[in-house]
Amino acid sequence: MKKDKLHIHWYPGHIAKAEKQLKQQLSLVDAVIEVVDARLPLSSTYDNITGLLGDKPRLILLNKADLTDKKELQKWINILEEKTSFPVIPTDAKNSKDLNTIVKKAVELSEPRIQAIMAKGLLRRPARVMVVGMPNVGKSSIINKLTRSSKTKIGAKAGVTRQQQWVRINPQLELLDTPGIIPMKQEDQIRAKKLAFVNAVSENAYSNIPVANELLALLEKRYPEQVKTYYKVENLTIEDIALARNWIASGGYPDLERTAIYILRDFREGKIGKFILDEFVGDENNET
Repeated sequence: MKKDKLHIHWYPGHIAKAEKQLKQQLSLVDAVIEVVDARLPLSSTYDNITGLLGDKPRLILLNKADLTDKKELQKWINILEEKTSFPVIPTDAKNSKDLNTIVKKAVELSEPRIQAIMAKGLLRRPARVMVVGMPNVGKSSIINKLTRSSKTKIGAKAGVTRQQQWVRINPQLELLDTPGIIPMKQEDQIRAKKLAFVNAVSENAYSNIPVANELLALLEKRYPEQVKTYYKVENLTIEDIALARNWIASGGYPDLERTAIYILRDFREGKIGKFILDEFVGDENNET
């Protein structure tokens, strides 16, 4: 069966406004927490993050780390720390063991600016830290984890948080949640596809069948045996998976749409396996 050609395209009307608001609020904060999807440690990082944030101290959180291979993740932590000179902490919304580490590091990064303020004769105040990142990387979930509550608006769809909101974590730390910012343009379709795989772009930007086809092609290249074992198929195609699950549409044809939806869901929930889809620069099979 001929595969539909995939092109990811979105109309991020609120992105320019979000960028402007972010720059305006930077003067109010001492440091920044950048939340990145651990499955895409490069592709889910905003291209112009340094241009946006300037010289603000930054803590990078590799969120959804529970959905990745731990050994490969550690390599990425080392790479990002060397590349950015900022601390990198793996985390996920389900595990609270790293709460103190994240809070302590955020306060530590804020201390130089607080000391500068106190040197001017002002009283010590809580550290003020902005949380930034692409849509659906888990910014709001991280804040809810830190507050152990659900004061911020969260959801499984990309771009749920639309307005900035302050949240007090404890007497030493206040966080500013911000709307997710995605690239204004989509020239890099390899990256755009990966963002679709992890649901970091609106579902209106793509169709399920071609996205699932592309995901299977990438997984077959990187983790073929693991994925074939999970679906109990010899060939990693939507058609074969549909037939293996006996998902048949009217007319006796494989139900491709239903199967594509399940493939994407299986990947996003970590059911197929724990993967990192970005590759190291210089890798023999590097797609980027």
